[in-house]
Amino acid sequence: MPKVFEVTPKRTLRRNGEVLTPDMIVTVTTRSHCNSPFYNGARELRETYMRIYGFDYGKANCSVADFTFEVLG
Repeated sequence: MPKVFEVTPKRTLRRNGEVLTPDMIVTVTTRSHCNSPFYNGARELRETYMRIYGFDYGKANCSVADFTFEVLG
């Protein structure tokens, strides 16, 4: 059973030509039941940020510490 998370960046980040701001909030649905949207290398989160904002999560070297998340369902 998938879970839904709302993920919010904690602060503005500028790394390797990528910019992440606190207003870039996304809703992520994971493919399996888990406690965090970062459980599998943040695969769904990476895809969502690239699709919506064109932000490359991997290129910016983001980590769990850069975000807060809330379970929606």
